[in-house]
Amino acid sequence: MSRYRLRKKEEAEVATESLNDIMFFLMLFFLIVSTLVNPNVIKLSLPNSKSSSSMAKQPITLTITQDKLIFLNSEKQSIAVENLENRLLQLAELKDNPTIVLRLDQSLTVQDLVNVLQIGNKLKIKMVMATKEAK
Repeated sequence: MSRYRLRKKEEAEVATESLNDIMFFLMLFFLIVSTLVNPNVIKLSLPNSKSSSSMAKQPITLTITQDKLIFLNSEKQSIAVENLENRLLQLAELKDNPTIVLRLDQSLTVQDLVNVLQIGNKLKIKMVMATKEAK
């Protein structure tokens, strides 16, 4: 026999049984967080303003795209202009002292804005217009 014994080589082993679970939970977490980051997923080019202010309470969001499609809050389906007044009345009744934030694309005309403001005036609902701060 030789003086030196052959040693059994040790092999490194990585336990990956729980890796699938960890990856699943990370993916789920990032999906949920990414939807909370920007609840207004309808892409608009808002008009500029010199100053901006934020609102503390949860307003009703009225979005009108450059194609004149109308969306309320984060609904995915557009509504017809004829149904806008009734829909706003329904949403306003659910809130005390409702406020509507108008998100209109900057390519729309002033008449488009006035048409919506007239509906708000008729229903006696406070309306404010969303803008992006000029740089």
